[in-house]
Amino acid sequence: MKYSKMSSPAPTCFLPSCQFDVKFRRFISSFGIQPHLSAEIIQIMEQRLAVLERRSSFLQDLMSKQEASPAEYAKANKELTKLRCSIDLIHELRAKQKEIDGLKSLDVRALQEIDGLKSLMDEYSEDKDMLDMTSEELGMVIGEERRLQMSLLKSLLPKDDADERDCILEVRAGTGGEEASLFAMEIFKMYERYSQKKGWKFEVLDVTVSDLRGYKEASGSISGAGVYGKLKFESGIHRVQRVPVTEKSGRIHTSAVTVAVLPQADEVDVQLRSDDLRIDTYRSGGSGGQHANTTNSAVRVTHIPSGLTVAIQDERSQHMNKAKALKVLCAKLYEIERSRIQRHRSKLRAQQIGSGDRSERIRTYNFPQGRVTDHRVGITHHSLNEVLQGESLGVFIDALLLQQEMDAIAAFSTS
Repeated sequence: MKYSKMSSPAPTCFLPSCQFDVKFRRFISSFGIQPHLSAEIIQIMEQRLAVLERRSSFLQDLMSKQEASPAEYAKANKELTKLRCSIDLIHELRAKQKEIDGLKSLDVRALQEIDGLKSLMDEYSEDKDMLDMTSEELGMVIGEERRLQMSLLKSLLPKDDADERDCILEVRAGTGGEEASLFAMEIFKMYERYSQKKGWKFEVLDVTVSDLRGYKEASGSISGAGVYGKLKFESGIHRVQRVPVTEKSGRIHTSAVTVAVLPQADEVDVQLRSDDLRIDTYRSGGSGGQHANTTNSAVRVTHIPSGLTVAIQDERSQHMNKAKALKVLCAKLYEIERSRIQRHRSKLRAQQIGSGDRSERIRTYNFPQGRVTDHRVGITHHSLNEVLQGESLGVFIDALLLQQEMDAIAAFSTS
């Protein structure tokens, strides 16, 4: 876990006996020394690998047949493409296991030769050198085998198809009035800075400004590799504790902001019928200017069957505002359908990670103490400004993704 050098205390962990922190450090250290999987997990994994190999062979045979229809070919090719990463890892693992068997055989022969010549050990030092060299090489290859096993295990874990998608970010001021609006603005900009540091594209879709120039509501589109999968656990209630700018007596207030992260939908996921939409245009509000309140550029789109409404007035062009509104509406409808399906599936995430539900309190930003605490994994970072600048937000995001992976592996071993 990397932290910038500052005068503030080092981040601490508040789980009992720092249990999570130990697991997190072990995970980071595994990049150098690969963990050894239990025999039970390896056995289960080998069974599933055998199934994947048979399935891959079946699909390849199907695609090679001339009588295969275009639809069958396309379906088989799509499935084979999804399996390709795991199959490549399987082939690499099998080659490494053959190499290990060869080295072990050489190691045994060297040991037998040395045992037979104990009385003449000095004269046969070259054999001992050969044994040491073989043992060292064997250790390196076994480490590589463990790395491949871990990679294969991760490839076998259940995945959310939406993880690779772009996402829609929505931030809304909750309890706390103007103070909540000011904090909503800081949270929205925190994700914008973090996205820029990750090399993702961040586009502001719509902002409703409060009297003190905070954000009552703000929405943005984030595009990049696996964006939704990395940010999905940011959904929930973010609580702030500090002295508001409107507070005269210096008392600390608690306000809240709601964050929602939704996977963006493709056209094939959500098909909007024109008969199901009501589109209203109106003059945009705001701080004024020569273009404000002069044209009907603001757009409100209502999905009649669900009752969902999206209003966008960020752009001067009615056409652009309509496109943005439809994009957000599709994401909302897609998320409703995903939630309906997921209610019927077994949940892999532990309760400390949380459901990703926006009604769940997930994180507290305490300004007087300069700390940020995530209540799901029990991690506290003692540099609040670094988090709000997007520098250390990854501490929490990585910890949550690690916890998800650990829970998935635990479920895998009991399946």
